[in-house]
Amino acid sequence: MKRRHFILNSLLAGVALGVNACKPGGKKVSEPIDGDLQSSFELDEISVQELQVKMQKGEFTSKQITNLYINRIKTIDHLKTNAVVEINPDAVAIAEVLDKERQEGKVRGPLHGIPVLIKDNINTGDKMITSAGSLAFIDHSASKDAFIIEKLREAGMVLLGKTNLSEWANFRSTNSSSGWSGRGGQTRNPYVLDRTPCGSSSGSAVAVSANFAPIAIGTETDGSIVCPSGINGIVGIKPTVGTWSRSGIIPISESQDTAGPMGKSVKDAALLLRALVAKDNDDAATQKQPDNFGIYLNFDEYALQGSRIGYLKSLAGFDKRVSAIMDEVVSTLKDKGADVVEVDMGDELNSLGQYEWTVLLCEFKDGVNKYLAAHPELPYKSLSDLIAFNKKNSKAEMPWFEQEIMEMSDQTNGLDDEKYMDAIKKCRELSQNKGIDKLIDSNKLDALMAPTNGAAWVIDFVNGDNFGGGSSQLAAISGYPSVTVPAGDIKGLPIGVSFFGKAWTESRLIQLSHAYEVASKKRIVPEFKTSLLDV
Repeated sequence: MKRRHFILNSLLAGVALGVNACKPGGKKVSEPIDGDLQSSFELDEISVQELQVKMQKGEFTSKQITNLYINRIKTIDHLKTNAVVEINPDAVAIAEVLDKERQEGKVRGPLHGIPVLIKDNINTGDKMITSAGSLAFIDHSASKDAFIIEKLREAGMVLLGKTNLSEWANFRSTNSSSGWSGRGGQTRNPYVLDRTPCGSSSGSAVAVSANFAPIAIGTETDGSIVCPSGINGIVGIKPTVGTWSRSGIIPISESQDTAGPMGKSVKDAALLLRALVAKDNDDAATQKQPDNFGIYLNFDEYALQGSRIGYLKSLAGFDKRVSAIMDEVVSTLKDKGADVVEVDMGDELNSLGQYEWTVLLCEFKDGVNKYLAAHPELPYKSLSDLIAFNKKNSKAEMPWFEQEIMEMSDQTNGLDDEKYMDAIKKCRELSQNKGIDKLIDSNKLDALMAPTNGAAWVIDFVNGDNFGGGSSQLAAISGYPSVTVPAGDIKGLPIGVSFFGKAWTESRLIQLSHAYEVASKKRIVPEFKTSLLDV
């Protein structure tokens, strides 16, 4: 019996549980230990720089650090958050090699020996699976690393494992539950476990917040880095499309997709961002990087002095409590010397969503078919084949929600669809020329600012997500950068603030968001409460 069929049969028996007891392709986790797990963890809330100093001083080896994170994942993740679908069986061996290099005087950079988790839609040419959360890919071991994983290894990081995601990066159903996949089950918010982690980079955000790894990689088409980062109380950076290569990543949209870093601080996320910037011949978007482009890290706590930031206040109107948090953000920015002005997007941008939808439907079909063509080891040749797989295995793949988005995409003509060219033109014009570029230039701004998210909603397998509001769309459709930072909380549920700007302005956004982060200090440590009534 093939491994895929064995796993499918096992899942069919227990699908009503909603969370898989054993994550396919990964190691079984241990039973939880007694005691206060959060306060007892030796590496709790530690930064990348602090880990590096401890290795430099000989207080820890990379192997010891790696084992500590692995043990924490095995102890906590399964019965609490369900964020990690697979532990890399080679992680400890990788750490040992990097320790030996350090002993010999070779340190590759600031991330040498640092463990990192990655989203399960990014190819790794090793013993791990790349599935996009789908049981259709449960046997899929990629033949080679994605480009950014090659760079990750070159930088000396320890690839710790893969994280759960909203299946197909949340491009399957209109009433899906963020953080649920056929492979990994439901990921849960570490602050309150019956609440959503948002998505689609759910596991990566939860893993960082819950201290399963110091840093992680997610991917975004529209909101999939910044929303889970905001809701899980961490920093997420959605770079300009082309800052990181997309080759070797299971796609949704050629025009909007990008991977990006997540960390508990702007510094940690920025260090990871800088390490993987490079041009890739297999991704034309990276060829658009300006001459001498790079991520220049100047962590100046006074960077807000003399800056001018545009507040898109209308994007905070969905919740008066979010508006109140944003008023505090504005006050902090002003106290640190920023000039904050309210700016209006205008009515014309209200039509962006309809054009984006057309673009995503067409580009998804094209992207998936190209990915399948590049991986002949998979038994599927088209999006139609994947849809057929889901129907055949509906009890395991579709116990809670359907696949109507995939079916709508398959009905298009891909990039040859007559509606596509008009829609992509409108997206670029409205989000760039008449959107972010116009708002920043006409108001002489350094950046725009808006709330990242509302409070995490209760997970609902029947009705799906109950998304309140956010601000990801402009930066997502334009392909421009965005940084989210913790800004406050509602009843202990984190709220983030996003700073976004023109193309290739990551370095400036990192400066501004770091200065705000230092001034506000709004990161709170999750306590794994069962519900808001858990006192």
